[in-house]
Amino acid sequence: MNQDNTNAYPVKGRVILHIDMNAFYCSVHEAVEPEIYKGKPTAVAGSVELRKGIIVTCSYAARARGIKTGMLVGQALKQCPELLLIRPDFDLYRQFSRRFMNIAYEFSPLVEAMSIDECYVDITGSKQFGTPVHIAETIQRRIREELLLPCSIGIAPNKLLAKMASDMKKPNGISILRKRDVPNVLWNRPCAELYGIGAKTADKLKRLNIHTLGQLAHANEKLLTEQFGVMGAALKRSANGEDESPVQTEHEQSKSIGHTTTLPTNFTERSDIHRVFLNLADQVGRRLRRQKLIAHTVQITIRDPDMKTITRASKLNAPTENREDIYHAACKLFEDHWPSGKPVRLLGITLQHLLAKDEVPVQLDLFDYKKQPAKEKLNQAMDALRDKFGEHAILTAGMLGDDPSTLIRNHKARGTSLQMDHLKRKPLGDE
Repeated sequence: MNQDNTNAYPVKGRVILHIDMNAFYCSVHEAVEPEIYKGKPTAVAGSVELRKGIIVTCSYAARARGIKTGMLVGQALKQCPELLLIRPDFDLYRQFSRRFMNIAYEFSPLVEAMSIDECYVDITGSKQFGTPVHIAETIQRRIREELLLPCSIGIAPNKLLAKMASDMKKPNGISILRKRDVPNVLWNRPCAELYGIGAKTADKLKRLNIHTLGQLAHANEKLLTEQFGVMGAALKRSANGEDESPVQTEHEQSKSIGHTTTLPTNFTERSDIHRVFLNLADQVGRRLRRQKLIAHTVQITIRDPDMKTITRASKLNAPTENREDIYHAACKLFEDHWPSGKPVRLLGITLQHLLAKDEVPVQLDLFDYKKQPAKEKLNQAMDALRDKFGEHAILTAGMLGDDPSTLIRNHKARGTSLQMDHLKRKPLGDE
């Protein structure tokens, strides 16, 4: 199931690739500054200075020394004193993300981005570029040569098996997982290893005496439906390697647009939390406008230090694409549903009930309708500047979190860059 025996992949039916960038954040820093980071144990941490910050991701050299994602920084440094800690640079990661996905787009228009570092590619209609294995090898080679980044690629007849295949050989692997391989390759594995099954579901399956994927594949469907509802039959199908879901392009999959961030430390102050929401509202609003959509509903996600997560949503008085509307709705939801002073570890905003902007008559506020054209022009100007100069070309005082005049005075006194200081303060990440 690896690169050595993949030439016999059948070309009948669907052919899906799953491209998974290996140790993406650390690999990007190594590509940009190899003289500092190449081959070294490195980790991107939400808070480099504070030992209570967490490891967001780490290089394979660090993993070989026992470092794991989610470790406290202090714990990681005890485990590996030579560990090089790197502050996150999400603009840089997004640049490399766009570049590797652009390479994928050259082989198929059907590319579905699952996160900043992984995507599905439907190459069923891409026979002009060669066999599935040849296409995967070409994409992997170009990403390595043009971006200096490693990636693993899974080849399969559906998205589920492609995802499982890409995890089989890391880093720099190309693996095939055919439907006929499922019994030999997957059925002896614990249920928790199947993509889409979380720890709670796996524990519940164990209580039903279903421990392996083979047992799940042969389980009584009526029992599964009684225990898991409509998901019961889906669990059994997945264990048998069945998945009919299509690879969806960005416009097709826009039933929602969301962004979450794990905070560098536990936040309790309302001002800090509001600043995070402003950053999140800015990002999801920009993605909304890029797709020419408007949102009817704003949902927030909150997670505490014990990993308890809640979501709360509210319908807007009128559909919007504006950051301010999204921000105010998110803050109100937070105020209404989260106790004051209770610590927060993760925050997110998701926009739901999306429709094409040009197909929906926008209801204008009686007292605000004159400002609407100006808002749209401002959004267009800001988006154009960011497209050209990067996401941090424009920052609001609210994003920085301090009085702007004080910030400017302090930066002039220190002789530092306002933009760089903001990057040091920025709590946002991509999950």
